[in-house]
Amino acid sequence: MRRNGPLALAFHCFVVLFTVAPILVVCVVAFTPNGYLSLPTSGLSLRWFRTLAERPEFLQSFLDSLWLAALASTTAVCLAVPAALAIGRNQFAGRGLILSLFQSPLMIPHLVLGIALLRLFTETGIGISAWALFSGHLIVVFPFALRLVLTSAVGIDRQIENAAVSLGAARWTTFRRVTLPLILPGVVSGWILCFIQSFDEVTMSVFVSTPQTTTLPVRLFLYIQDNIDPLVAAVSAILIMGTVLVMIVLDRVFGMERLLVGPGRS
Repeated sequence: MRRNGPLALAFHCFVVLFTVAPILVVCVVAFTPNGYLSLPTSGLSLRWFRTLAERPEFLQSFLDSLWLAALASTTAVCLAVPAALAIGRNQFAGRGLILSLFQSPLMIPHLVLGIALLRLFTETGIGISAWALFSGHLIVVFPFALRLVLTSAVGIDRQIENAAVSLGAARWTTFRRVTLPLILPGVVSGWILCFIQSFDEVTMSVFVSTPQTTTLPVRLFLYIQDNIDPLVAAVSAILIMGTVLVMIVLDRVFGMERLLVGPGRS
């Protein structure tokens, strides 16, 4: 075991480096002074970050992606909590069918889903709008929230809630002070996963986006169709650095292990 220690450590380091290398390459390419994708060999430059500052449509698309992802993930979690509690705790006719229906977006290619939503909104007269885009994102991310919240809800000991009720706590009080803290890791994990999935969604969004509401992935997709320059790398580098900073702040303020695993668990 000891003789395999250095070899195992070297293998783990190789796996981590292999995983992180593309991210590092993107960040380095963002600082190239050239007008094409290349590693900077003659020095670093902020040329493409300055160019990005002169393109307000990218900032607007970033803000659109933020509010859309936050709204879709919050709505998905709010719907997933009662659904997970009902499905995970009760045996009733059609339970498996309902669960399969809720999880069905995971089995449908996003390309097919985008075409289907486009046809639905146009045929029913709803039209393509920001709320249509929100509906599509909600359909896509809801299964992720349901799965994680359901995993937390199934493991709850019902005796704890029964004890609270027997001591005179109302149903809402029991949910707020007993049930919700117990499933909080699943709720937080589900929200984070939904936010990432919604923010990164591009295939379905292409079909239901509008010129007034164009998410950042769609904006980048449309940009690289006609341009091959490091501007996209600059956007990616900013997103990567912003994500790292957010994770550091959350870990310092709340503790990522406490948020995702729950207090008193390991």
